[in-house]
Amino acid sequence: MKNLNLKQARIDKDLSQQELAQLVGATRQTIGLIELGKYNPSLHLCLAICYALEQKLDALFWKESDKI
Repeated sequence: MKNLNLKQARIDKDLSQQELAQLVGATRQTIGLIELGKYNPSLHLCLAICYALEQKLDALFWKESDKI
């Protein structure tokens, strides 16, 4: 499932996939695959993305139906 929350948060910060990737120590391709829902990032990468985008982990990486 696509990660539209991540994509929107990145756009809201006016960052390209490449710029976000550089901030978090990943590749543009990795960010693109995460947004497409085709790559499951490590917790370390998730936290780095959250920090860079000033978002909470559950806001970017959990669907509403996944919450307990």
